[in-house]
Amino acid sequence: MKQRRNIVAEKTELLYGIHPVTEALRAGRRRFFEIFIVKGRRSERLERTLALGTAAKIDVRELSRSQLQARTNTDEHQGIAAIVSTYPLAGISEIIDRSLDGVDDPFFLLLDGIVDPHNLGALIRTAFCAGIQGIVIPKDRSAGPVPAASKTSAGALEHVRLARVVNMVNTIKELKEKGIWIAGTGPSAEKSLYACELTGPLAIVIGGEEKGIRPLVRTHCDFLMTIPQKGELNSLNASVAGAIVLYEAFRQRLGY
Repeated sequence: MKQRRNIVAEKTELLYGIHPVTEALRAGRRRFFEIFIVKGRRSERLERTLALGTAAKIDVRELSRSQLQARTNTDEHQGIAAIVSTYPLAGISEIIDRSLDGVDDPFFLLLDGIVDPHNLGALIRTAFCAGIQGIVIPKDRSAGPVPAASKTSAGALEHVRLARVVNMVNTIKELKEKGIWIAGTGPSAEKSLYACELTGPLAIVIGGEEKGIRPLVRTHCDFLMTIPQKGELNSLNASVAGAIVLYEAFRQRLGY
């Protein structure tokens, strides 16, 4: 009964999918209240996740597949879900200060108006693999770190430091004051991505799915770059374009 009262008192959400639940358990940044699994045969991956839950003394309840689908409102649950505390957002000053502490070339990602949580999750997954040390999203007109984003990120969201800010321009100014260069992206930029220097202290700005980087944010970038494409159709969505830019920066920063 005590645990039930705590669930009511604390804001929670339902995380689903093997990777998100597993990585949230490993990261240890969320509070777990209960784990749900589908009755029947369990895969090795599911057993490993449950072992982490058991070690953390988290209650596990079996549900039918239809019951779990009704709770998660998706068929992508992979047989597991968990009631957890909401995503632990970081403060922008915390992200900047921790990233600058003993790091020669801090690397940030600013997402200006990504409204699809699946695109957000895909970008977070790529950013995590490319060594991004902090991600910033706007508070308004942007997808948040919801369970769907964690699922698409394959659990990478549970490990990254992410801040939501009221004013992206003020964040850019704060980064510049710390010696961080701001690189914007967009199809109208004159300079090719592959002609840009992307080493050193850097923040890459990726714009929203339809409108790209907002004009005021764009004017505060130190330089703008575009991804070369054949033909007149701009067919790269935000997550694909972001992946190309992030990995070109990653390649340069590794010295390849």
